[in-house]
Amino acid sequence: MTTHTTTRAKARITYAVRPIGPLILKRLRSADAAGRELVPETDTEGGSPLRCCLRDSTPGERIALVSYAPLRQWAAETGADPGAYDEQGPVFIHAEAEACAGPAVGEGYPFPGERRVLRRYDGAGRIVGGLLVEGVDEAAIEEAFADPGVAVVHVRAVGYGCFLYEVRRAP
Repeated sequence: MTTHTTTRAKARITYAVRPIGPLILKRLRSADAAGRELVPETDTEGGSPLRCCLRDSTPGERIALVSYAPLRQWAAETGADPGAYDEQGPVFIHAEAEACAGPAVGEGYPFPGERRVLRRYDGAGRIVGGLLVEGVDEAAIEEAFADPGVAVVHVRAVGYGCFLYEVRRAP
């Protein structure tokens, strides 16, 4: 988890960028959200966005494309019931746990510089809006959380709509 802090007038707000967690990754490497077994492959070209460590793959890495239900994981932690919003979609992960060092801690947000959709959800797990942004930065995240009813934000790719990572207000 990577945190980013911003100061608004007199309030200091910290946001947590969350990759797919280790326990969930362990389950996904056995069977994904659709019940399919892991099918590892060698990424010959690189450039696949890895959701376990929030970076692009490099040529030669062993990766897998799995089905993941990001809102389901958040709902399980919070007790929310997202109902029909509980979707699943494809994500790339490292095929073996030992190959993944987790996300690097540093400045900025993962997968920068590209147009993204920030999908906002309330505490019940219902979509309360989306924002199309030219790259994810602190201003975009602040705008996504401007509504106090927003509990979690999913950062998604525009071209395919795929989930990239989650952002929450940090405690």
